Amino acid sequence: MKTYRIILYFLLALLAVSASSCVTQKSVRYLQDMPKYGMPINESLEATVAPYDDLRIYVLSSSAGRDDELLKPFNAVQNLGGGAGGASGRASGYLVDSEGNIEFPVLGKLHVAGLTRLQLQDTIASQLISNGQLKDPLVIVRFLNFKVFFLSSSGGKVINVSDERCTFLEALAMAGGLDWYTRRDRIGVMREVNGKRVIHYLDPRSTEIFNDEFFVLQQNDIIFTEERPYKFFSSNLNTVLGLISSVTGLVSSAVSIYTLYKLIDGFFGSN
Repeated sequence: MKTYRIILYFLLALLAVSASSCVTQKSVRYLQDMPKYGMPINESLEATVAPYDDLRIYVLSSSAGRDDELLKPFNAVQNLGGGAGGASGRASGYLVDSEGNIEFPVLGKLHVAGLTRLQLQDTIASQLISNGQLKDPLVIVRFLNFKVFFLSSSGGKVINVSDERCTFLEALAMAGGLDWYTRRDRIGVMREVNGKRVIHYLDPRSTEIFNDEFFVLQQNDIIFTEERPYKFFSSNLNTVLGLISSVTGLVSSAVSIYTLYKLIDGFFGSN
């Protein structure tokens, strides 16, 4: 009887652990506090230029004819790392150096780190006008290497961003989403800020992420996740239960054999 009581207590404890490790909808549902009538969009959040970015910069002008020759130096093709013929197949552009500068034709060295794409367009256009190069330039800036990285226990993924703007939620979607066992309160974004790598944690269950400076991702950001501590137990629950069932069966068989032995021994002993 004592053996059965121990087994019963063990099974009850196992049931309690299993119940406590269950993932509820509230612990994983996104944007749980979203207001009924929505939230205003924060337009101030935008990706900025960082060292080692590869930028495509076009300079155009609405003045046809006379300005055509003046535009050529700004739009000359650069083959970076591929030799004269661009053998590497890599897209050409202006590579931002470690100090956040680019060498731009005629204007020379420009400090571009920290500027948004639109700010850089306005900066170059203003300098072209003030230097007397062009009267009405139209500058278009594009990121050529906008990508972020996603790491989890199940693997990693490189997310190439084609529209030059990627939010935290968009990156999670492109990575395939989060499984039930990923901690929502410990999703980290690692980024280089002022020459240092920093880690910032976001929680997609709250609308507070919309106003977080890390909500709009920067080039080469790394997103990484953590698992809940009971994932291993949950994923191997069937194995554990099977083992317990086998042990219980063996104990039950042993008790039955022992009981039968005592009966037989008592029967023959009495004779």
